[in-house]
Amino acid sequence: MRNLKMTIEYDGTNYCGWQIQKNGNSIQSEINNALNTLTGQNVTINGAGRTDAKVHALGQTANFHISCSIPTEKFSAALNSKLPKDIVVTKTIEVPKDFHARFSAIGKQYEYKIYNHFCRSAIKHNYVWYFPSTLDIERMKDALQSVVGTHDFSQFMASGSDVKETVRTITRAEILSNAEGKEISVIFEGDGFLYKMVRMLVAAIIKIGVYKSSKEELEARLFSQQHCQNKWTAPPEGLFLNEVYYDKKNMHC
Repeated sequence: MRNLKMTIEYDGTNYCGWQIQKNGNSIQSEINNALNTLTGQNVTINGAGRTDAKVHALGQTANFHISCSIPTEKFSAALNSKLPKDIVVTKTIEVPKDFHARFSAIGKQYEYKIYNHFCRSAIKHNYVWYFPSTLDIERMKDALQSVVGTHDFSQFMASGSDVKETVRTITRAEILSNAEGKEISVIFEGDGFLYKMVRMLVAAIIKIGVYKSSKEELEARLFSQQHCQNKWTAPPEGLFLNEVYYDKKNMHC
């Protein structure tokens, strides 16, 4: 029996998220069904992260154990023939028996995309947060550096999670933009992320960019656990899971 690791790219627009749910079509269920059709076996995949509805991925990973005659190097193409067009397996490799996509991971990279322009885009709207107000990018960049390091991010976790350990380490927090400044990306790398943590951090940085908050207020939430009455969460469409890390040398340190 082989343990196979897949790297997966998907457009989350039409899905209820990664995880199987009773009332909704999920990425995980689509891949499970495709595997079952392809191999004739009842296969359940283990995903590295549980992305929410409308959240996308360029580098989600998952593993599963299977015994079949399809060569590993041909598995991606075979499985893609059974998957919908908005889900693609970009790579499949054989890994050690004890490898687990979630528990073997040491970090992740997320990217949040913002379209900062007076006119919205008909093409980009499922993949960005359209934000027409003027943003002070340098002010945002300065404030964002406060989140780098090891902190208790409980004030940046949405309700609905039963996670008890809320300390996480962020090794990279960076804002990139194109020459015109219309297309903005906020990059986060870290050892783990709480429920909606990236989207809440992005929302906090945006508030700083429009002078409705400050670096000091962000740090008060982060360092002194000052409770915030109006926690704002960025919409899901702009969020991408870019990569899952299994080797420290690939992470930004």
